[in-house]
Amino acid sequence: MTSTPPVADRVSPAGLGFALAAYGIWGFLPLAFVFLAPAGAVEVVSWRIVFGVVFCAILLTVTRGWSRFLSLARDARAFGLLSLAAVLILVNWGVFIYATLAGHVVEGALGYFINPIFTVLLGVVVLRERLRPLQWIAVGVSVVAVIVLVVGYGSFPWIALTLAFSFGMYGFVKRAVGPRADAISGMTVETAVLSPFAVAALVIVQVTSGLVIGTQAPWHTAIMLSLGALTATPLILFAAAARRLPLVYMGLIQYVAPVLQFILGVWLLREDMPPERWLGFGLVWVALILLTIDMFLRKPSVGALARHGS
Repeated sequence: MTSTPPVADRVSPAGLGFALAAYGIWGFLPLAFVFLAPAGAVEVVSWRIVFGVVFCAILLTVTRGWSRFLSLARDARAFGLLSLAAVLILVNWGVFIYATLAGHVVEGALGYFINPIFTVLLGVVVLRERLRPLQWIAVGVSVVAVIVLVVGYGSFPWIALTLAFSFGMYGFVKRAVGPRADAISGMTVETAVLSPFAVAALVIVQVTSGLVIGTQAPWHTAIMLSLGALTATPLILFAAAARRLPLVYMGLIQYVAPVLQFILGVWLLREDMPPERWLGFGLVWVALILLTIDMFLRKPSVGALARHGS
């Protein structure tokens, strides 16, 4: 007779579906931004925020979550942390969209490959955690990878490192908020905080170069109008998955998005991949394999799972 695995160790089919859907959307998101040309990064990010607020308001109404949102908005500490998170995700969105529109999807994918390694370093610097041997090796290999990319490719991978830093810090701040903020209410606060700046940016774009929205084909406008849903939906799916899957599986599935972005950049968008760039990426993948092995050997506890959030 086999014993029933603890809840934290069970693999929920629904959880797997939610996680794959979330990271799948994030993985294919560069295609939406590519199709939005000739709109610039500032306009795309601004509309993403404005339509995100509208979509979140609809979700709060449908789920009857306005009381949770208002309670969260009155929590000074939570509101302050979510405001900081909003700034970090704004940097992440802006750099990612710029990278996509400028033909640097592959370097954007590199940023999300590096993100787990940055998260490990964040634990050392901020939380004073001690690295295990495999983690030390993984960090060392990743440092060599960045050096190879800088020296061999001839440019500093600022897009990748900015994406890794901003998203890693965003996740750290969101974990500090904890269960006080559900996925919908938390994202509503973040987008609401950014919305005045987004509106101001749209006014400036209109006065200077003119807004692109509504001036192109109907499908172009439709994609622009869907940016709010494309922003909120994967975050909500991720939150649903995180409650149903062990941390080890969430750690593995997170690689789906950068793998898809890498495939899009190399094989669909035909971005350059000279040998030295392949070498740099290869070293990063070796580091991630080492982190994955360490993750399975560690076997996270139920307490660790409870602290994991979106």
